[in-house]
Amino acid sequence: MAILNIGRFENSVRGDRGREEMENTFLFFDVKKIFAKVSLILIALLVLTSYAHATRIKDLAGVKGVRENQLVGYGLVVGLDGTGDGKDSKFTFQSLASMLERMGVTVNAKDIEKAKNVAAVMVTADLPAFANVGSRMDVTVSSIGDAESLTAGTLLVTPLKGADGKVYAVAQGPVSTDAFSVSGKAASVSKNFPNVARIVGGAIIENEIPYDFVNKGRLFLTLPLPDFTNASRMTDTINSALKGNVARTLDAGTIEVEVPKEYSGRTVELVAMIEQLDVTPDKSSMVVFNERTGTVVIGENVKIATVAIAHGNLSISIKETANVSQPMPFSQGGGLFGGGSAPSGPPVESRDGSAIVAPGANTAITYDTDIGVEEDKSKLFLVKSTVTISEVVRALNALGVTPRDLMAIFQALKVAGALHATIEVM
Repeated sequence: MAILNIGRFENSVRGDRGREEMENTFLFFDVKKIFAKVSLILIALLVLTSYAHATRIKDLAGVKGVRENQLVGYGLVVGLDGTGDGKDSKFTFQSLASMLERMGVTVNAKDIEKAKNVAAVMVTADLPAFANVGSRMDVTVSSIGDAESLTAGTLLVTPLKGADGKVYAVAQGPVSTDAFSVSGKAASVSKNFPNVARIVGGAIIENEIPYDFVNKGRLFLTLPLPDFTNASRMTDTINSALKGNVARTLDAGTIEVEVPKEYSGRTVELVAMIEQLDVTPDKSSMVVFNERTGTVVIGENVKIATVAIAHGNLSISIKETANVSQPMPFSQGGGLFGGGSAPSGPPVESRDGSAIVAPGANTAITYDTDIGVEEDKSKLFLVKSTVTISEVVRALNALGVTPRDLMAIFQALKVAGALHATIEVM
C-alpha cells in the first residue's frame, strides 16, 4: 500500500513536471507567434507610412498639348412659359426674325416683340482631348437678356466655335434646370439660378482637333503647380522605372521624356505606365484664410518660432430704453399728430410713481441710453518653437481663440518673422 502510494506520488510529480514543461513549451510557441504577428504589424505600418503620402504622377502632371478646348456659341431658347425676353431685348427678336427668314418666313422684328416664349442665350462647352466626330458632350446654356427663367425651354440649332473661329460642334435639345422661381405681388421665392441651364449630351462633335500622339519621339510633362522639388522627384522616379536617363527636368513646371526604343509606336502604353508611378510630393508651407466663412487651413509644413503672444477683445454694448409720456384721457392736447391746445391744470402723477403726466399735454418720448465698454483681460502666452503641425495646433488651442482671431494672430506672427509659411487670403 505504501509502495503504491509512492509510485502514485512519483507519477504525480512526473506528471506535474511534464505538464509544466509542456506549458512552458506552449508558452514559448505562443510568444513566438505573438512576436511574429507584432513584427508583421510593424512592418505593415512602416510600409503604409512610407506610402501614405505617395501620389500618382497622373494626379500631379499632365502631357503637354493634351487638354480641353473651350467652345462658345449664340442661340435661341424657345417654348418658354411666358418667362422669355421682353421687348427691351431687341437683339432677341432680330435673331428670331433672321432665323425665320432663313426658313422662308418673312417677318418684321417689331411684330414679334410681344412674344414672351423666346430667350437669347450663350452656349458654352469644353471639347475633350481626342474627341471623335459624332461623339457627344454636355453644354451649358446661359441667358443674356431679361428672361426670367429657361425652365422647360428648347435650344435651337447652335454652332459652337473655338478660338480660331472654326465650328467644332453643334448643340440642340431641351434644357434642364435645377432651379425654380415663384412670385406674388408682395414676395417671391427662388432656388438656384433659373437663367442657367444644362443639356446633357446636347452637342454633337463635327470636327476633331488633330494631334499626332503615337509617333512622337519625346513627351513633355507639365505641372499645374510648378515646383522644383516635385519635378526633380518625378524625373528620378521615371528614370528609375525605365532604367535609364530618359527623363530630365527642364524647369519647375516641365519634364522632358524621351520615348525609349522598346516603346516606339507605343506612346500610349508609355504614358499609362508613367501616370501610375507613385511620387511623394513636397508641400509648400501655407496658411489659407477665408474671411467670409472664417475658415483657417494650416499646411503640414507650417512652423512657428518661439514667440510670446497676447490677444484680447474689446466688447462694446449699447442699450436704449424708450420712455413714453402719455397725456390724460379726453385732454385737448395735440397728441402725437399735433393740433389743439392743452388746458391748464395741475400735473398728475401715475399710480406707480414712475412718471408725471401733465393734463392736455402732447405725448412725449424720451430715451435712456446705457453704453458699456469691456475689454477682456488677456495674459501673455509663450509659444515655443514647433516642429510638427500637431504642435502648432496645441500651441494655438492653448490661447483659446476663435478662427477669426487666428487670422489676426497669424498675420501678426508673419510680420514678426515667427511664422515660416505663406499666408493666402481667399
